Amino acid sequence: MKRKDFLKTSGLAATSLGFLPGITRAAISHQGPYSPLRALLYQKLNRIGIQLFSCPKLMEADPAEGLKILAEMGYSEIELYGPYPISAQSNKERWASLVPMLGFSGSGYFEKSRNDFKILANELGLRIPSLHTDLDSLENKLPALAQEARSMGATYVVLPAIPDDKRQTLDDYKRMAETFNSIGSEARDLGIRFAYHNHGYGLQEQDGVIPFDTLIEATDPELVFLEMDIFWTVAGRANPVEYLRKYANRYKLMHLKDMVELKYFSGDGGDATQWMELWPLMASTGTGVLDLEAIIDTALAGGVEHFFVEQDLVANPETALKTSHDYLNAL
Repeated sequence: MKRKDFLKTSGLAATSLGFLPGITRAAISHQGPYSPLRALLYQKLNRIGIQLFSCPKLMEADPAEGLKILAEMGYSEIELYGPYPISAQSNKERWASLVPMLGFSGSGYFEKSRNDFKILANELGLRIPSLHTDLDSLENKLPALAQEARSMGATYVVLPAIPDDKRQTLDDYKRMAETFNSIGSEARDLGIRFAYHNHGYGLQEQDGVIPFDTLIEATDPELVFLEMDIFWTVAGRANPVEYLRKYANRYKLMHLKDMVELKYFSGDGGDATQWMELWPLMASTGTGVLDLEAIIDTALAGGVEHFFVEQDLVANPETALKTSHDYLNAL
């Protein structure tokens, strides 16, 4: 019997979720048995998602077969990444410039039409709750983007990163908060939700202030939601559990992966060179040092709705992504 099934049927005494978990397993000791509340929350992980940037070459080679492999692993939700046919030209050009380095060009619907891709996903029982996109498209093509999202059955359009030139100072973050509020308001009017996915920048103090906190607190909680990437949060020297508690009900989506060993950015996490330094430390869930159970517990209690495994460009997706799914499914 799975632990989550046992918990659902047992009358275990409650253990407070009030303990402040650390970042790694070694930093936390769960006191006593898990609570019925925890068991109830974990039922939501029957829907385990995958961000397709984990397996772009698999998807590019044969989208139908790629989705079939993911569904057979047990994944039931997928998160897309752009550009899409309707994306801003600037995003398409930037993506084209990265293709030689990446070694693949597939994105969006992987050369399928929107409707054909949706049919493939539906036939396999794969839901599409969110789409990653770019700032230019969000600012200038949101009606078309919202139509894409609604047609795919998606609720969220997500900005995966703030452009480098728009996050250099605290004033930049304040201006970005205004932009986010504007996007979020228009998104709501169009019947979707806007969310921001964090990387590791903005998590260290500038002039006694944490820029990411400034961004969150200057945005309207009814208009701007968050997607936590736990790996980059930790790499930026922040504690995922503390953020999930501090900003409960702001986080609605989460990217899950593990870390081979606890390591932080060599600087402020603000450039791709620092990201690439830590790339080799990404690991399948349950195989590294992060205290994923504490993070997921807190996320579920704080309103996170969708969990996506994201192992960026993992070399052996058919093995690594299965390992991640099976770990999460066994919780």
